[in-house]
Amino acid sequence: MYTSTSRINMNIQSTSGLSFVLVLLFSSSWAASAQNHEDFLQCLSLHSQNSTSISQVIYTPNNPSYLPILQFSIQNLRFTSSDTPKPTVIVTPSHESQISTVIKCSRTHGLQIRIRVRSGGHDYEGLSYVSELPFVVLDMIKFKSITVNTETRTAWVQSGSTVGELYYRIAEKSKVLGFPAGTCPTVGVGGHFSGGGYGMMLRKYGLAADNVIDARLVNVNGEILDRKSMGEDLFWAIRGGGGASFGVILEWKIKLLSVPQEVTVFTVDKTLEQNATNLVHKWQSVASKFPEDLFIGIVITRVNSTRDGEQTIQATFHSLFLGVLDRLLSLMQESFPELGLGKEDCTEMSWIESVLYIAGFPRGESLEVLLDRTPLARQLYFKAKSDYVKEPISKNGLEGIWKMFYEDEAEAAVMILSPYGGKMDEISEYALPFPHRAGNLYKIQHLVYWEEEGEVAAERHISWIRRLYSYMAPYVSKFPRAAYINYRDLDVGVNNQGNTSYAQASIWGFKYFKNNFNRLVKVKTMVDPGNFFRNEQSIPPVSLWRWMQG
Repeated sequence: MYTSTSRINMNIQSTSGLSFVLVLLFSSSWAASAQNHEDFLQCLSLHSQNSTSISQVIYTPNNPSYLPILQFSIQNLRFTSSDTPKPTVIVTPSHESQISTVIKCSRTHGLQIRIRVRSGGHDYEGLSYVSELPFVVLDMIKFKSITVNTETRTAWVQSGSTVGELYYRIAEKSKVLGFPAGTCPTVGVGGHFSGGGYGMMLRKYGLAADNVIDARLVNVNGEILDRKSMGEDLFWAIRGGGGASFGVILEWKIKLLSVPQEVTVFTVDKTLEQNATNLVHKWQSVASKFPEDLFIGIVITRVNSTRDGEQTIQATFHSLFLGVLDRLLSLMQESFPELGLGKEDCTEMSWIESVLYIAGFPRGESLEVLLDRTPLARQLYFKAKSDYVKEPISKNGLEGIWKMFYEDEAEAAVMILSPYGGKMDEISEYALPFPHRAGNLYKIQHLVYWEEEGEVAAERHISWIRRLYSYMAPYVSKFPRAAYINYRDLDVGVNNQGNTSYAQASIWGFKYFKNNFNRLVKVKTMVDPGNFFRNEQSIPPVSLWRWMQG
């Protein structure tokens, strides 16, 4: 578990003198923190254009709305326990000037006050709303304006908007425009775009970040910058390098893309008894070579078998084809006849209907559900990891995975395989900070969920997914073993508390960004040399002298 109790295990021999010193130090620290908290609130009031307005978006622990607002956007129950560190203040800005004020006041009290920026709350390790040191949550939930222009085929999307809200607003204006973002409607675009952002049109159009053409952010000085004023280096960095390292993203300008009047979808389940191992093995060799209009992913789970009291492994093949049914059947017969796809397995629908279908909504559901920020499934505890595969995993290797999925802790485990190829092969690994392009057959998202509360259950399930991750090592990318920043995983490395070193940060940095990590460090050094925007996996700055020394 990512809590203070599990990360800090102090064994102090008790003596009267030492106890007195510790109590004195703790009291002094608490008093200093409380004073900084009061000073911070006073600073917000003094420097706001309208003190009444700012007071309406500030929540402290003694406010009855504090806990509901904090918990509303938390997607992982691991970070809802009573001992999870809570923010000293939550700010839900309704105007850009309030964000600038928060940054300026946080810098004034920078020794004690940190900023965590939250849009949808899907950060897998809770970094957008958890910190060991005193901190403020800047919750962008009110920044959800979306302006769609069908003539220019562009849209401005504020960072507190969700992916579902974006899809809904596009569909309001056009039936033949879409955007290649994620499949979960409640994900906030602020973090999604800044980490890269992918969905089931990535083989056709690349990542969400590949289709961002402008942005506005508040920098460390409280200044509001657009692409022209921030410069191309910073604009490059925030599209895949994690925006939280560089500033507070206000909004993105995106390029809308063509989708056909009708698309075709299918979902086909195959168990081990139905030849799943051979089908998954074959899929690895063909999925990245399909025409770019076709995306076929796989979800691996453990399910009840048709035999009483037994369980089996199921591979669910799910697809979005940007074309008509007959063309899809022809492609499948040509390249993947083993799946046995038939006309009865497929459904033609509009692109926006496919968004609901892929998200798990029943057919005929109103598009209005895309505006609901409440998760479709009930919330659980979970831990995630990621991998990239460059060579097909052998059948023996796959069978080893199945074996691990039969273990007790894997009752609600999931492995999601997402094919690459198409547009992803055409974009340079240096075009954006996101480097995982040509050479990858597919990406894996490893997930394990559980319902039980407490440290014991958490450690048991997290230990299982770490063992699975170790098992996968021979079959996935190496030097470095790559990972995806939007599937945040603190196991791959963390910064030191306070100002971390380049060497420390590079442990995780090269896994997420490969050689692009060095350019990100240069940008960070240029725009935030004091490392104001920081967390356990934020890009560190380095001094010019140290950089020149290598």
